[in-house]
Amino acid sequence: MFLRLLLESFLRQRRRKLLAGIAILLGATAVTAMLGLATTIGDRIHQELAVYGANIIVYPKADTLDVKVGDQSLKPATGNAYLHESDLAKLRSIFWANNITGVSPELRAQMGLQTKAVPDGVGVDAIGLWFDHSLSAGGGPALITGAPMLHPSWKLEGAWPQEENIVSSDNREELHSDVVVGASVARRLNLHVGDTLLTIISVPHSDDSFKPPNVGLRVSGIVSTGDITDAQILLPISVVQQIANHPDAVSRIEISARTKPEDAFARRDPDTLSPQQHEIWYCRPYANSIAYQIAEAIPGAHAEQVRQVEQSEGTILERISGLMWLISAAALLAAAVAVSAAMATAVLERRAEIGLMRSLGASKGRIASLFYAEAGLLAIGGGFCGYIAGSLLAALLTAKIFGEPTGITLHTALTHAFNPVLLPVVLALALLVAIAGSTASIRGALRMDPSAVLRADA
Repeated sequence: MFLRLLLESFLRQRRRKLLAGIAILLGATAVTAMLGLATTIGDRIHQELAVYGANIIVYPKADTLDVKVGDQSLKPATGNAYLHESDLAKLRSIFWANNITGVSPELRAQMGLQTKAVPDGVGVDAIGLWFDHSLSAGGGPALITGAPMLHPSWKLEGAWPQEENIVSSDNREELHSDVVVGASVARRLNLHVGDTLLTIISVPHSDDSFKPPNVGLRVSGIVSTGDITDAQILLPISVVQQIANHPDAVSRIEISARTKPEDAFARRDPDTLSPQQHEIWYCRPYANSIAYQIAEAIPGAHAEQVRQVEQSEGTILERISGLMWLISAAALLAAAVAVSAAMATAVLERRAEIGLMRSLGASKGRIASLFYAEAGLLAIGGGFCGYIAGSLLAALLTAKIFGEPTGITLHTALTHAFNPVLLPVVLALALLVAIAGSTASIRGALRMDPSAVLRADA
């Protein structure tokens, strides 16, 4: 009998039920879209801001020490202390290793560049970099990274150097490698992709017994960056290490990591925290805490966040998140009001039915369960349809705001549009809205005097 009454209520009040279901659907659609954006917007904004460079920089600790002479604070000359390239694999073993999306070590050297047009040589700043490097530790997944990944705004004509294209002679006096030339260097020396540079000779070395190898270079690309890199040449870091006689040396490391927006707790000095607070701080993906773990993992390293990039990311996320929660709350409130209005009208139309059930001995709980069952079915149906519509809307908004990678198929886009974790959340919210919107009307129906209602309708 209960199921029959439930079915009859949907058949006889199709319009009322449809309006309530649409209200729940629209609310669930808005909530799903906002939750879908919230789960991906952090990574998207991180990718967009990545064009401005890394958000964590690592230096040798010795280069950051101040020396006090009387009342004067002096800094040691940089370039005398190095980190070890072999230690970078330890980045894959820290607590927030999976949040590290890019690593780019550097080794700088001042060199003399000889070409056919400039046989006497010209001084050029050279930077040793990773270009397409696989960083792994133990049996864990490898991170394919390098300078091009950390600087997607760099515009390259040609190709990046490949490690396998480095060729050494048996006597170690000659070395052949590809090189990418900065745009201003290319203009000054009239270089083009495919040109061959006669040699690179390092400036006089502090070790007189060391004889730098002659390096034959092929220009594999010309890069335009819009900054000081345009006046430099970019080589594989192993080439610069051999030329500068600093094997395994790294002078600076740029790291890009997904982080939690900075708050007052993030700016606390970890050394002043209690053990419990320190554990909480350590286990949150703040830029400071990730930098702290990096300094722990790499011997002799000092890591710090780039505040301009990190604060911009945190500010944008905070403002967008607040706007999304406001839209979600407004959508749920509007859905609850619409459900309440539809349910109040339904109760008013069914006064005689309610009075008859009461007079025949139906308990208040039985009548309330009937109306709540109706609201629950509307919530499940509207919530599920809203989940589908909201997921597609979130995918569409993401594509419109941030763009999608070229070559992505429709099947792949639809697969990534639906997040199954959101479905139970959306259904629970839809049930909450339906129950909250129905409760006032149901309580009013249960307070009616069945005899008065039946006499009024007689």
